[in-house]
Amino acid sequence: MGLMNAGQLAVRAVRCYQTAFTTPKSWLSTKASQLGGKNILLMGPPGAGKTTVGKVVAHRLGLPAIDVDDDVLEMTWKMPVAAKLASIGGERFLEEEGRALCNFSASGCVVSLTGSNPLHAAAMRHVKESGLVVYLDVDSDDIVRRLAGMKVNRIVGQEAGVSMRDILLHRKQFYEKWVDVRVLCGEGETVEEVAEKVLKAVKRYQNHSGESYMSTRSDGGESSNQRTYFSDVVIEGLATDGGLYVPKNGFPNMDAREWRRLVDMSYPERALILLEKCIHPSEVSASDLREMIFKAYGCNFSSEKVAPVRHLMNNQYLLELFHGPTASFKDLALQLMPQLFAHCLPSVCNYLILVATSGDTGSAVLSGFNELAGAERHRTGVLVFFPEDGVSEIQKLQMTSYGEGNVRAVSVASDFDFCQRSIKRMFGGSGLTGHLAVEYGTVLSTANSINWARLLPQVVYHCSSYLDLCRDGVIKFGEPIDVCIPTGNFGNAMSAVYAKQMGVPIRRVICASNHNRIISDFITTGEYDLRGRPLMPSLSPAIDILKSSNLERFIHQVSHGDGHLVRELFSRLDAQQHFQVPEPLLSRMQQEVQAGWCSEDDCLAAVRSVHAQTGYVMDTHTAVAKVVADRLQDGSCPVVICSTAHYGKFAPAVFKALQIQNIPEDPVEQLRTLAATAAGPDIHGDMMKRLLESSRRGHTVCEAKYSVLVEEVEAMIQDSFLKVM
Repeated sequence: MGLMNAGQLAVRAVRCYQTAFTTPKSWLSTKASQLGGKNILLMGPPGAGKTTVGKVVAHRLGLPAIDVDDDVLEMTWKMPVAAKLASIGGERFLEEEGRALCNFSASGCVVSLTGSNPLHAAAMRHVKESGLVVYLDVDSDDIVRRLAGMKVNRIVGQEAGVSMRDILLHRKQFYEKWVDVRVLCGEGETVEEVAEKVLKAVKRYQNHSGESYMSTRSDGGESSNQRTYFSDVVIEGLATDGGLYVPKNGFPNMDAREWRRLVDMSYPERALILLEKCIHPSEVSASDLREMIFKAYGCNFSSEKVAPVRHLMNNQYLLELFHGPTASFKDLALQLMPQLFAHCLPSVCNYLILVATSGDTGSAVLSGFNELAGAERHRTGVLVFFPEDGVSEIQKLQMTSYGEGNVRAVSVASDFDFCQRSIKRMFGGSGLTGHLAVEYGTVLSTANSINWARLLPQVVYHCSSYLDLCRDGVIKFGEPIDVCIPTGNFGNAMSAVYAKQMGVPIRRVICASNHNRIISDFITTGEYDLRGRPLMPSLSPAIDILKSSNLERFIHQVSHGDGHLVRELFSRLDAQQHFQVPEPLLSRMQQEVQAGWCSEDDCLAAVRSVHAQTGYVMDTHTAVAKVVADRLQDGSCPVVICSTAHYGKFAPAVFKALQIQNIPEDPVEQLRTLAATAAGPDIHGDMMKRLLESSRRGHTVCEAKYSVLVEEVEAMIQDSFLKVM
């Protein structure tokens, strides 16, 4: 690990102090003598197999097994549970069952709770203090079949006119409330298979150190006291040696039966299960994560499906990622990432999030962090730098609508690469981070896709698009798809690579570039060459990028974690503006991704052609991906094209493509005219409101000097935070 700057040292020191008092002890080392008096509490619906699974788990660990029905309730009441329920009715039964559980005491046992225990809050608080609650999340069809065969008559709520599915649906909210660890059970799994999953889940819970992170430029040899965890990478953003953080042990992999469980779920439900597997519960609890996710993907999206998949033509499908409040794919990450950031925030220091944007990231970051409330809102500022002539007028209005308080945007008389390079320099060896930490008690972080918490939520929508195709009968699980993504910084493409690593049958990730084509050239030749290469403005400005940050993660992955190689390549790029990867590595890269590029004329022609054939209006970035998909995809399987922004954000280009005359000068009026002229998805109402407010304001453009940007940072801190005396 490289040397930490002063701000990161302060953060790590605080977090280590907090962790000593908040992280659960490792209490499942081997057998009963190492349990430290804690129980394993199996929770789930009736028919989930809690009793039989509990016996197998107890036997494997050499622990006593307790079944609450048989060993607690019937022993207390001196009568069968079914008879008790029949004699007093469901409402009173829940109270007496809860009272009996409140008097229950055990340690070092595997306890199988009843299906109705979680409905009694006081009882669950009591037993939860004694151990770890493991939720057996079993498929409803499996449950209904099992209960029909068992002819069970002791389920609270089981009465005429109430289906078992209704009972299961009602109870799910209570199971979600109390869970510490979820065991997702695939359809038809055996008792032994479920028991094995329970053992693995409990082991994962107590082994936090198994889910550490490393820099792409590290050799992976950190000692235990140097381990970096999820909270660290969320707050720090960039690794201390200049690399990007990645999970040391890669992504978790799910089997086909688990994936099939997700097919009929909503987007937030899918996100919860996938992210639970990627974020250790000792850092973000299951209940906290659920609250964040359902807030992130709720009424702030104009589509109930959040990221719907739409058939375009032939074997091509559009993944619409623009239904969030700022109408771009960045919302899918940046409605969640600020909540994760606030959750991981240490109790000292203020934080200033620095962002360089080529258009969409800026407004999405400002929107997401603007939704924070309470102390986190006051201790967290956001400063966005954007190129004055490198974003659309709509994007500019979106960002400059946040002109007050501790979230704001600053225009720079240069391009995106200058903005991004300047921010990286601020995090590097300039001494700025130490000065800000000491002088103002403020630590710098970032919300670009170099931050792991920005990239991780994007994995979800690639998984979800595949599951939607399964749900709609386009494919069966296991059949392949291709994914085509307009990309500049490679973050969206990298998240698709990670979705494949989790088990989604993505055959190829196809990267689509505009005429700047840096990624296309690199994937084709293995040569990354910035020498004498100007950044050319385009009709798809969000991918007008020459220095693609997330390629570092991709090279790290395909080189099997060769941090030395990654460090050498990107040091050479910084010093010489050029590097060439070895031929074997290029071959492995080309097995994972394909790449192509699209001219400006072809981009406009694609918008016009698709509208003429289908009535659908694409934005220019989606058009770039459509052109490249037409050229590179062989038609043997479905291809999902990522539609990364609403067409209204790039209205002048769409007017030009559709050959619409008499275009109004005002950007807001352009949106209205286009909406009335072209059939297509509506733009988010919140975005229109902000555009109207912003159109009445002006904005200043700062000089393209590093020192000037530093002055903006200091001014932002002085305006937003109290100076540390």
